Amino acid sequence: MKHQLALTRVAAAASVLALAGCAASNTASTTAASATNSAATAAASVSTEPEIKGRSINPADIDKSVSPCEDFFQYSGGVWLKNNPIPSYASSWGPRNLLQDRNQALMRQILEEAAGNKGAQKGTNLQKVGDFYASAMDTAAIEAAGLKYLQPELARVAAIKDLKALQSAMARQKMLQVGSYFRAGVEIDDKNSTQYIVGMNQGGLTLPDRDYYLKDDARSKSIREAYRTYLRNIFKLLGDNEATAAQNATAVERIETRLAKASRTRVELRNPEANYNKMTVAAAAKRYPSLDLPRLLAELQLSAAKEVNVGQPAFFDELNARLKAEPLGDQKTYLRWHLVRSVAGALPKAYVDETFRFSQVLGGAKTQTVRWKRMLASTDATLGEAFGELYVAKAFSPQAKAKALEMVNNIKASMADHIRSNTWMSEPTKQEALKKLNALRVKIGYPDVWKDYSALSISRESYLKNVLAARAWEYRDNAQKLGKPIDRNEWGMTPPTVNAYYNPPMNEIVFPAGYLQPPFFDPEADDAVNYGAIGGVIGHEITHGFDDQGRQYDSQGNLRDWWTKEDAAEFTKRAAVVGTQYSAFQPLDSVFVNGKLTMGENLADFAGLTVVYGALQKQLQQKYGSNPRPKIDGFTPEQRFFLAWAQLRRTNIRPEALRQQILTDPHSPGQYRTIGPLMNMPQFYEAFGCQEGQKMVRAQADRAKIW
Repeated sequence: MKHQLALTRVAAAASVLALAGCAASNTASTTAASATNSAATAAASVSTEPEIKGRSINPADIDKSVSPCEDFFQYSGGVWLKNNPIPSYASSWGPRNLLQDRNQALMRQILEEAAGNKGAQKGTNLQKVGDFYASAMDTAAIEAAGLKYLQPELARVAAIKDLKALQSAMARQKMLQVGSYFRAGVEIDDKNSTQYIVGMNQGGLTLPDRDYYLKDDARSKSIREAYRTYLRNIFKLLGDNEATAAQNATAVERIETRLAKASRTRVELRNPEANYNKMTVAAAAKRYPSLDLPRLLAELQLSAAKEVNVGQPAFFDELNARLKAEPLGDQKTYLRWHLVRSVAGALPKAYVDETFRFSQVLGGAKTQTVRWKRMLASTDATLGEAFGELYVAKAFSPQAKAKALEMVNNIKASMADHIRSNTWMSEPTKQEALKKLNALRVKIGYPDVWKDYSALSISRESYLKNVLAARAWEYRDNAQKLGKPIDRNEWGMTPPTVNAYYNPPMNEIVFPAGYLQPPFFDPEADDAVNYGAIGGVIGHEITHGFDDQGRQYDSQGNLRDWWTKEDAAEFTKRAAVVGTQYSAFQPLDSVFVNGKLTMGENLADFAGLTVVYGALQKQLQQKYGSNPRPKIDGFTPEQRFFLAWAQLRRTNIRPEALRQQILTDPHSPGQYRTIGPLMNMPQFYEAFGCQEGQKMVRAQADRAKIW
């Protein structure tokens, strides 16, 4: 789920990204006979034509020693899980990684061709993409330069003499998207979606979440010790002696721990009303004098702002106190640390290696990803739409876009049917829900209007120089929106991205071209597979507009309560059932899924799959009428629908990465994303002939039902 369009893409390009995924579970003795009986029961209930061979689903991946009614995650992909161990450089491995591998091969070809074209006209996207990638791959030049291109920024920090200079340095780091202290940028006003507002939110941490600083379990303590080692080693690379490096590491950890204590939890951050605290600039300046907000905004090129949305006021109370109370030298150390860590991937190998060693503790990867893949990701994150233009010309056909739009329209129609036939929602709320659904905007493949990179200068001189220039350009591109009409052509993901999102203030769903490829989407595959795969994603994103967060926004994207009191209470009661179900899932010893953190994604999985199943049935009815529906690869369309859903969520994951996912990711592990919705769906029971008492069948009184 995508909320505000944040300034994160370029900043992430030179930092560490940890993969999150889903865990495989081993199920105790279930028999092939049980699986056969279930399949026979399902087959008997549907009149079918002779079997034919299909696409996208490989029957050889299925573990037929497991009953689909006992553990559908293991049944649907157990053989695949066994045959696809996690590569040494990854923290998890699944079909998305395989698609990314294929995608990366094409992207690498495009980039190497662009990099080899040294005669490209200066200022063109081809020149900028080629020069950026070439500079990123020139490790000899990076080693020779050392910290040369970072020295001006390090000098800014070293020159700080007082609070006023500290404030200026903070503004500079905001423009370079360094991540120190807090986050700030221009975003859509949640309660007036026709205008932009300056948003300020908590931040400033190195570890993935506040809880890493505060929990006292053995795992958290070991991560903090590795974090201290990381801090000390980077400071030593910067020239500090052993004692000074240790002292500086202690200062950074102390400041970050204070910020962590003042930060809201990830569950608390899921409340959009609590995160909406609009203040006049004058009022915010009075409450947070250490920030000198009018001057800070002026240095951030946002002096026209009359109001700001302070997402987490208590955090800024603590930040205001820290800016005044912390020794200036320690704060300079903190700023130096965040500057260097944010660009570590663009520095010499020693910095890259230290960052990777710390990431190993978090995610468990054994070896580092090859450089060309890392630099490809950096190019995509930094010049996403310049690169995207080159990419879609080779990777995305008009036919694929048309087919995807047809599916979206069918799924929207099914969602409308579910709203109209809903038994617990009153008519006024239904009308508002239908109004929101009808207003939903759909973006497929790539932007209608591409970003203009003409003001961004890229050369082969220095990779780090290019990264910093691109960050400053992206910041200015964001800042210049203040006071202008909402840009409804803007995308929050790049065209090659293998992902999708729903954006509440824009009331839109977005599907980049990178996602619309096999096995997620194949225009030549049968409807059941496409509806179970990419259709499940489409339904997921559409129903995000009606999950516990999304439902708080109206048809125009405004944070407004359009529910009757009774309907809201009923929704909350039904959603709580889903939360309880997922909180009972235990992927590791003493580790449980957080049903509150994952609530929105779980609701979107469950409700989306139910809606998409209805869309598939309409499609099959139109295609076959009362005629027999063919079996493909030995499975009915309904069975293939659920297999397609499950096979795209099969993932092996390292325990370290799984623990991090549970703590920080709003998505449940893949095994529970697979079985969680199905355990509530009579349609699944019928498709595979499941009976009461089997593990995939919840007792009727315990089942969740939203739409």
